[in-house]
Amino acid sequence: MEYYIIIAASLIIILSYIFNRVSEKSNIPSVLLLIFLGILGRELIGFFGVEKERILEVFARIRILEVLGTLGLILIVLEAALELKIAKEKLKLISKSFVIALVGLLICMFAISGILIGSFKDMDWNTALIYATPLSILSSAIVIPSVINLNEYDEEFHIYESTFSDILGIMVFYFLVELVQPTSNVMVLGDFTFGLVVTIVLSIILSYVLIYVFQNLETKVKLFLMIGVLFLLFSIGKLMHLSSLLIILVFGLILSNYKLFFIGRLKKYLRPMAIENIKESFLMITIESAFVVRTFFFVIFGFSIALTTLFDVKVAIVSAAILVVIYVSRIISFLPYKHQNLKRAISIAPRGLITLLLFYSIPDEFYFEGFSSGILLFVIIVTSLVMTSGLMKKDKKKEEEESEVE
Repeated sequence: MEYYIIIAASLIIILSYIFNRVSEKSNIPSVLLLIFLGILGRELIGFFGVEKERILEVFARIRILEVLGTLGLILIVLEAALELKIAKEKLKLISKSFVIALVGLLICMFAISGILIGSFKDMDWNTALIYATPLSILSSAIVIPSVINLNEYDEEFHIYESTFSDILGIMVFYFLVELVQPTSNVMVLGDFTFGLVVTIVLSIILSYVLIYVFQNLETKVKLFLMIGVLFLLFSIGKLMHLSSLLIILVFGLILSNYKLFFIGRLKKYLRPMAIENIKESFLMITIESAFVVRTFFFVIFGFSIALTTLFDVKVAIVSAAILVVIYVSRIISFLPYKHQNLKRAISIAPRGLITLLLFYSIPDEFYFEGFSSGILLFVIIVTSLVMTSGLMKKDKKKEEEESEVE
């Protein structure tokens, strides 16, 4: 039996790589292909004499989606932080992408909460906001590989915007989870603020210490050691009710922009060549690890979803209302700015990995039985297809311009 599991896992990774190549050529997000692979596996597995109910029971018992989700969150935030470059000449672009990401997030959160309350009569505002937040976040895991063929400005804008949306959305989600616990909101807000300050201070100190220690390690095996230390710090922080993702974010930002942080007297402790090697290798291993986690997460999610949920009338109506909110919020967010290629920018609003990761991170006490995971699948599929359509129109226009030049 173990050999069949190894064969299946190997085939999934190989197919995921092929899907990435297909995505690069066609602009069809590999996420959709992975989900459909999981759905197809669910329908075909019976032919091999395996009961899908038993597999689903195993997945539920070991909470595999929650475990993969937590690992995925850490790796995504780390990858995003390592990709963020802070430079004076990009401050205008960074501030614009930050404001648009924040405004879009807030509009979606409250509007989608209203839709959920109107659709599910027993859902309160606290629960609605917690369920709405994952649906309000752009997926950098889909956006970043999809915009590589755009011009430099648009590519950087969408990378910054989706990254900020991920980071802000994750922080807001966990803040809401803490805030709506059965305690005084004032107490929780005070605890959260104190915990935030403590976490930021600890994150900065730990980041300096980790970078200094790892740049001086002579052993060949140190990159996974660094990841292990970060996972440990994240888990300890969670047990202490700190904003653990800030530790990951701050570490990634300081490592990625070490020249800005190691200044003055700290500069003498810096070994630039060693840090550059660590940074490049660490980014690569983070990307590779995130690829594996993302692959199995989406395939297992697709396997866990019953295709019949897509044909539920209520699921379709609620999903359609959420989609309207998503694109209207995009239009409103861009109103204060003159943005070239506005139609394409509005179409780039996919939901994906973060949406699912946070959904499976919702605490049991806020679980709402009436909310169907088919809504998530519906929104992810449609927003991905809309983005694909927008990017394909761009490619077609580019080909026409090139033929005119010839």
